[in-house]
Amino acid sequence: MKPMDQVLETAEKIRSMEVRGAGRIATAAAASLRDFSMTLEVKSLDEFNAELENAANLLLKTRPTAVSLSNAIRMVRKYKAEDVDGARQAVVLNANNFIENSQKAVEKIGQIGSRRIRDGDTVLTHCNSQAAISVISAAHSSGKKIKVIATESRPRFQGITTIGMLEKLGIETELIVDSAARSVMNEVDLVVVGADVITANGTLVNKIGTAQIALCAREARTSFMVAAETYKFSPKTILGELVTIEEREPMEVLPDISKYRHVKVRNPAFDVTPHQYIDLICTEAGAISPEMSYLIIRERLGWDMDEEV
Repeated sequence: MKPMDQVLETAEKIRSMEVRGAGRIATAAAASLRDFSMTLEVKSLDEFNAELENAANLLLKTRPTAVSLSNAIRMVRKYKAEDVDGARQAVVLNANNFIENSQKAVEKIGQIGSRRIRDGDTVLTHCNSQAAISVISAAHSSGKKIKVIATESRPRFQGITTIGMLEKLGIETELIVDSAARSVMNEVDLVVVGADVITANGTLVNKIGTAQIALCAREARTSFMVAAETYKFSPKTILGELVTIEEREPMEVLPDISKYRHVKVRNPAFDVTPHQYIDLICTEAGAISPEMSYLIIRERLGWDMDEEV
């Protein structure tokens, strides 16, 4: 297999959602660039950098909303080298560090976030988030008797993956259709969701349906917590750039759409939850209020006003 073929294969897995979830997308991209750099045969540093940029751009185009993807690629490509060997070693080191830190971040988030879950609590979660599952799992492992309500998370049914993971952990779980969220919200003590993007002011971009759940939680006076690695925060939003909301294929919603002449299907993959509806964001750096998101971007992502994003 040629080096670029491997990148194309990873890109297709991300685009088709064979690899799904913001954290998994990020680590897959980092690993892809690492493996690409290791097998890339070039004669000059300029050629190496150009080929790596081409590979990075292929990966970036797959899921336009997921800032975890762009942050992962940015961190892998953040190096200075004098020759090809030095650049190759830097890419491999950066990628391995990113993957290792990502795994540690999920574990740390679980430890910090689980403190917000009390013995006897009922937790509602949406979609399939490694960070959110880590919070729930850590609470369960600490001996707290908890119950989880999981949404189906249409149209890709990521909630089925979630209940499978909770089943293996031995956690009592109920599966509901997305539109039942308000019907059960008065039974819920805490909502825990993941994140695809967190903006500089703490606004959340996440799986479609999250905003409605947050609205229901606010109306029912139920706490709403986001569990997210710090690389889910978006530096570009400091400059006022809006987050692109990915629109996916209509066939995900209506497989036999061709039989309808006058019907158009809209399939946004994400929605926007205002920071006012979020009580807490739990990261590996600690639990913060949404308003502290700007500091995470500056201090944890190492971004400054002169850096190109």
